[in-house]
Amino acid sequence: MFRAATDLARQFARDYRGNMAITFALVSVPIVVSVGAAVDYSLANRTKAALDSYADAAALSVVNTKAMSMTSSAAQTSAVNFFKAQSATLKRGSVGSVSAKVTDSSKGRTAIVTYTASVQTTLANVAGIHQINISGQSTANSALPTYMDFYMLLDNTPSMGVAATTSDISTMVNNTSDQCAFACHQMDAAPNDYYGLAKSLGVTMRIDVVRSATQQLMDTANNSQVVSNQFRAGVYTFGAQAESMGLTKVASLSSNLSHVKSQASAVDLMTVPYQNYASDTDTNFDNILAAMNNEIGTPGDGSTPGKPQKVLFFVSDGVQDAATSSCLKTTVQGRDPQTGTYYTRCQSPLNTATCTTMKSRGIKIAVLYTTYLALPTNGWYMSWIDPFNNGPYGPSPNSEIAKNMQSCASPGLYFEVSPTQGISDAMTALFLKASQQARLSK
Repeated sequence: MFRAATDLARQFARDYRGNMAITFALVSVPIVVSVGAAVDYSLANRTKAALDSYADAAALSVVNTKAMSMTSSAAQTSAVNFFKAQSATLKRGSVGSVSAKVTDSSKGRTAIVTYTASVQTTLANVAGIHQINISGQSTANSALPTYMDFYMLLDNTPSMGVAATTSDISTMVNNTSDQCAFACHQMDAAPNDYYGLAKSLGVTMRIDVVRSATQQLMDTANNSQVVSNQFRAGVYTFGAQAESMGLTKVASLSSNLSHVKSQASAVDLMTVPYQNYASDTDTNFDNILAAMNNEIGTPGDGSTPGKPQKVLFFVSDGVQDAATSSCLKTTVQGRDPQTGTYYTRCQSPLNTATCTTMKSRGIKIAVLYTTYLALPTNGWYMSWIDPFNNGPYGPSPNSEIAKNMQSCASPGLYFEVSPTQGISDAMTALFLKASQQARLSK
């Protein structure tokens, strides 16, 4: 028996097969902890990815188009609430803290959403790791919309009754005994005045093009808004009648651009009671621009609806014809044929003094100069207007009319266009340039 026991002991000592079980027992604990930690960290990373996406969405939610009308304080609250609502759907993990910082500056809006959270462990508990802490941050940026008020000042004086294109001019010249290209709206001869003739011949007058372009511009402005009520517009003319000439409001300043468009349909050529009324002194830029300056309130920086930028949108052929002794170029004596009253008649390019005054107040001036076309068959034009409207080959950018209109405009906001080039397209281009320039300057 002793010998048998000794043999068994020797066999056990020589048998190494039990080492595997012992080794496994010794290393199983760290293996289980490592695998458990990997699983737990993988789950924590999935939770972080979900929370990061919620933070991204929360930050973006306060810099989008609709949210731009909120104050920065309200936007911060909104971002936090957005994040919490999304994170409430988490299947694992719990949110510790969440905060948002929304900053509005001259360059735009920045939103930063920051959070902390923790995920309870499972297998890693073996090693005493009970939770994994995670955190994240998301930043979103967006340019702020620029709020702007547009004051559309449309020259509707008799000179804007000129036929709109060279073809229309030829039609009027060929159908009038005095070869006149102007569709003067004389009330004593209506409907047999030249205005009525132009209508019957299907001739498009410059005022027709300006009216249509203004209405189309309201659609463009409406579609260009980044936020609701970003743009307001009002429409003004020089008056419906020469007897009561003066700044006339056709459409009050309003954010309802569709309504402004509808009201702009009333823009039409100024009427005169009879030929040569008041020696045709119906275009007084000095008085109209001074009244417009009084009409426009204090400009803001465009950062909020209560602080809109102010833009005067001036559309004209650029020639003053007024009863005033203050004249840049040509002064002649005129006499009303019915009253016998003598007038000091000033015919000249635009006096830019009031333009300078408005710009110094911070008002932007966008000028659309509708080229004053040469009228070689009109003796009065050749004697009094052509001398300051004549370039080497007729009207040109070097004419005094064009130079003064450009001088009136704010930098980069001047456009000259002939009717054949498309007043509507030019007006739209000038509007877009004005609004985009404002955004870039903030």
